[in-house]
Amino acid sequence: MSKERIKELLTQLREELRSTDIDEELEQLLAGLDDDIESAIDDNAGVNAVVDIEDVVDRAKELEASFATDHPTAARVVREAIDLLVRMGI
Repeated sequence: MSKERIKELLTQLREELRSTDIDEELEQLLAGLDDDIESAIDDNAGVNAVVDIEDVVDRAKELEASFATDHPTAARVVREAIDLLVRMGI
């Protein structure tokens, strides 16, 4: 259930940001984070897809802080994803 919710949140985040202007650096950070989260929750990921979840959570918190002022909905979505990742203990 939590993995599906994280996937829903990532989709929601992409849709939220599609209609807004974010700088290229933030966009790259989001894309990398998205890939890492997908790898972390993918049951079929191979050994090479091992992701340091603490690093992913730290980068997600950085992204959340960047969104807090200009993109509060995106910040909330990132916060919920962080909470789920931590609770799942991936």
